[in-house]
Amino acid sequence: MRATLMYGPGDVRVEDVPDSTIKRPTDELVRVTAACICGSDLHPYHSMNPADGPARMGHELIGVVEETGPEVITLKKGDLVVAPFAVSDNVCEFCRENLHTSCIHPEAGFWDGGVPDEGGQAEAIRVPLADGTLVKLPVAEDSELMPSLLTLADVFGTGYHAAKMGGVAPGSRVTVIGDGAVGLMAVLSAKRLGAEQIILMGRHADRTGLGREFGATDVVAERGEEGIAKVRDLTGGHGSHVVLEAVGQLPAYQQAYGVVRPGGVISRVGVPQYEQAPIGFGSLFRHNIRLAGGPAPVRAYIDELMPDILDGTIEPGRVFDTATDLDGVPAGYRDMDGRKSLKVLVRP
Repeated sequence: MRATLMYGPGDVRVEDVPDSTIKRPTDELVRVTAACICGSDLHPYHSMNPADGPARMGHELIGVVEETGPEVITLKKGDLVVAPFAVSDNVCEFCRENLHTSCIHPEAGFWDGGVPDEGGQAEAIRVPLADGTLVKLPVAEDSELMPSLLTLADVFGTGYHAAKMGGVAPGSRVTVIGDGAVGLMAVLSAKRLGAEQIILMGRHADRTGLGREFGATDVVAERGEEGIAKVRDLTGGHGSHVVLEAVGQLPAYQQAYGVVRPGGVISRVGVPQYEQAPIGFGSLFRHNIRLAGGPAPVRAYIDELMPDILDGTIEPGRVFDTATDLDGVPAGYRDMDGRKSLKVLVRP
């Protein structure tokens, strides 16, 4: 079978690899029908140590069950399923608390590195803990809803997690930092939860235009102190109740605490590319600002979000502006890195 491998910074290849096979009785073998490239995939694309490679890539996928382990109960061959970016058993104490990314099962973890020799940007994949991880989709493989349903594997659930952890509610003033796919999903999620004002901080007109269609009431292209001043002006001088940080870089975090209202919340879902950030008296403590967020337990949100996709209420799949087959994946990485593509859909 063919799969995507990252060898080091900027070095992505599609190569023949050993076929994925059932290894444990709770596994399923899934033929991948739709996958994508994530903004977080660009972090190792910039900085991966070649000594750690080659690494299988891809953690967002939809596919058809081809083979089931003898202990799999809820799924059968031929089922169309979506796989969240974290493997979980869906029954441990943390899963029952809707914190699937902290599942304590020994086989739980994240696809990228956590499940060796498997990745979603491939023709097939072995899925551990299939009963807990996979969710059956009530549509056909060729459904036009496929791009939107694929967002349930990560990007939509991650944006929604940011909004939920931030406590977005009817009447909230919200600022979203970042006009990438997760930031746009955070806008859509804040709108879904009833935010009164949604300020999108981004400077790519095609992306912020889509953000307005998703529910942004204002767009601020400026950064740093100028951007902070603009947001505060738009919020009556006080800042936003909730700031959703979808970038993961330190300047984005600094911008977040520059625009948050006293007593407000900064909710981070951008994978932090820093180890230290201001949290002391001069930044968060003085004004009772709370810090929330983390890896999104998207498995907890799939059943809640899917109906709105199925009935056409929302169309999160619009974040995909490019589609390719496996051969085009290396170019897809380059295009996303160069901001030529927002998010690349892969159809193996």
